[in-house]
Amino acid sequence: MIKKVAGPLVIAELTEAKKADLVFVGKQRLIGEVIELRGSSASIQVYEETAGLKVGDPVESTGAPLSVELGPGMIGAIFDGIQRPLDKLMLQAGAFIPRGLYVDPLSRTKKWPFVPLAAIGDEVKEGDILGTVQETALVSHKIMVPPGISGKIEKLDSGDFTIEETIAVVSGRPVAMLQKSPVRRRRRLGKKEPVSVPLVTGQRVVDTLFPIGKGGAACVPGPFGAGKTVIQHQFAKWSDADIIVYVGCGERGNEMTDVLKEFPELKDPKSGRPLMERTILIANTSNMPIAAREASVYTGAAIAEYFRDMGYHVALFADSTSRWAEALREMSGRLEEMPGEEGYPAYLGSRLADFYERAGGGRCQGKPERDGSLTIIGSVSPPGGDLSEPVVQNTLRVAKVFWGLDETLAHKRHFPAINWLLSYSLYADNLGRYFNEKVSENFSRLRQQALKLLAQEADLEEIVRLVGLESISPKEQLVLFVAKSLREDFLYQSAFDPVDQYSSLGKQHLILQTILDLYQLGEKALGLGVEIESIRKIGVMEKIARARFSTEAEILAIGPLLTDEFNNLRSGKNG
Repeated sequence: MIKKVAGPLVIAELTEAKKADLVFVGKQRLIGEVIELRGSSASIQVYEETAGLKVGDPVESTGAPLSVELGPGMIGAIFDGIQRPLDKLMLQAGAFIPRGLYVDPLSRTKKWPFVPLAAIGDEVKEGDILGTVQETALVSHKIMVPPGISGKIEKLDSGDFTIEETIAVVSGRPVAMLQKSPVRRRRRLGKKEPVSVPLVTGQRVVDTLFPIGKGGAACVPGPFGAGKTVIQHQFAKWSDADIIVYVGCGERGNEMTDVLKEFPELKDPKSGRPLMERTILIANTSNMPIAAREASVYTGAAIAEYFRDMGYHVALFADSTSRWAEALREMSGRLEEMPGEEGYPAYLGSRLADFYERAGGGRCQGKPERDGSLTIIGSVSPPGGDLSEPVVQNTLRVAKVFWGLDETLAHKRHFPAINWLLSYSLYADNLGRYFNEKVSENFSRLRQQALKLLAQEADLEEIVRLVGLESISPKEQLVLFVAKSLREDFLYQSAFDPVDQYSSLGKQHLILQTILDLYQLGEKALGLGVEIESIRKIGVMEKIARARFSTEAEILAIGPLLTDEFNNLRSGKNG
């Protein structure tokens, strides 16, 4: 029975409840979760608008924690923060969804073609693959033995089944395609491995300078208008993950509308199939109840871990964790907990760590042996772009990649607006071996050289502003000239150009190699007395500027032209 209502927080008399239990609140059976117990008094965060609830209304516990339904039918779906299918809700209630309306996340009537991979008599345990369902052209959904079940397969059928029908019997226990998993409980890997393979995003500033590995965690902080959401969209469209889980956590409704309109029309770059055939969207916009916003990132993580356990490389995008932290702060305030820094709860750091630590890769549980990974990329929206605020700082303690967005770069229309002086990747050394073996043996060296030139440019720009360009040495002028080419011809990338919006690792290496060859040839030419002005005017610069729109063969052809131009400069000087 309800004793108090304070926004999304309801205090109720509930004798049989456990912490984290899912409950139904009021006569409309609003969905909520027990977050605190004091004797027989339970504090419940309600995932829907609580207007109209009154003291004395009934509260009923389900006896189970908030869980997600896992099984065929998730790919291509659009859920809210607690996994209610928004498209099905709209069919029932229209654009304005009434409170208390619940629809099963996955269809109970659709039949799926199940193909067994195991055999009757096999000994199986948690995580072993019983068979597959071809869910989309891009995703083969592997049906695994659920947690808590092991033994000998006594029955295993093939054919078309709904997700609730029994497909197998293991030691007397029926197994269906539908599983349920608590959202706040991690699914374990069989063996966690160090990050060693990059998540290729096709964005040059990321893949070359500040790479992230499959199974890694990254933070994308930046002020309003710096391009956090655009970068998340680019990663979701072009990264070489097998499965994409995109969580719009507290973002503006128009941004989620763009996602919902764009993604069904996009093509997967590897297969040419619709991108939605490997994507799951979770939409919890800023005007939706804040309690469901807090749950949405866990819902996304539980779904992502499920596909990782099948042996897929999954990328989870959370946009934005600041809005999630604000939901934590509001609920903490209503619980009258002691506030921490800037009003956030004292446990903000541990909650962020718990979320980002769900990233990882390695050997999955069960047989056949397979490797999977979960990469988490979270954007942060600090007020006024203040990177010292608690959400950013606590995120940086657990995320090993920092892509710092710069409002100044965004206003200059330089995208991605990632500041190369602020950003870093702690995976760069681990991934260096992969780049050197798979792309080019000098890839890591070129990366270090490019970062050094960009840092030198930043130091020289201050001197130039004070005393002018002509007051510095020709060699320093060359640094500025080449660094400008790095910024404009390599780091800048157009999301709207059909060629430039995605750049392969091979193409990235060739463009970077060409620009750094320009620097080395320029240094030699200056040593032989060639004027810096002559170097600035070489005709091949136009081809370098157009390299990002060119094919790899066309970029390779620039190298000999560059060498010929410098040979002509030197011979002209000697003559």
